[in-house]
Amino acid sequence: MAPTTIIVDAVLFDMDGTLLDSTPGLEKAWATFCNDYHLGDPATVVHDTHGRRLYDTLKEYCHINDESKLQAEIDRFEEEVINGGPVRLPGVSTLLPQLSSETAFGWTIVTSATPNYAPRALERCGIPLPRAGIVTSSDVSQGKPHPDPYLAGAEKCGVDPKKCLVVEDAISGMLSGKAAGARVLAVCTSTPRNTILASGAAPSYIVTDLSKVSARWIDNKVEVTIDDSEV
Repeated sequence: MAPTTIIVDAVLFDMDGTLLDSTPGLEKAWATFCNDYHLGDPATVVHDTHGRRLYDTLKEYCHINDESKLQAEIDRFEEEVINGGPVRLPGVSTLLPQLSSETAFGWTIVTSATPNYAPRALERCGIPLPRAGIVTSSDVSQGKPHPDPYLAGAEKCGVDPKKCLVVEDAISGMLSGKAAGARVLAVCTSTPRNTILASGAAPSYIVTDLSKVSARWIDNKVEVTIDDSEV
């Protein structure tokens, strides 16, 4: 299949599973919490909570209703994930510099992680913060799969969400991007292609990882070229 080229005003990236992989730390953290809160199989919980805010998942799974305890447990969980050593995913170190601009906010990061965890994880992986800033779990009242996170991401970049490309690895994030009105590019870094196709998330494009994506600026717009875009 020939590469596909599209023009957008900005690219809105998910973080974990899209730009970086924190799977070892995430599995370690859920193993600890499943033991502490008697939640059963950690692998099942990791799968079922992927892409959602930790605030929402700990509240739901661990039945923590006290806000101060919830925040303390979020901090404890994220510390375990950081200690697990997140790593940068393929294609990221090439693609992000192509999106950099001194005059426009061409990209941002929209993550379900907290403002405490996200910058630390990005720094550990050598991923720069975008000029526009980032959207974290504390910036929205409703997390993915609701549209709020990607609506906030488009606002960070000062553009219409319908003129954005959302890049996601999680079904909940793909649904969030679609609900915000954006086109969605799915990466198969954590979710198999067949699972994505069967999910109903209906992304516009699917690639193996970001090594299949390139970008350049043309007249204050971002031209994105997508290879391996089977849907």
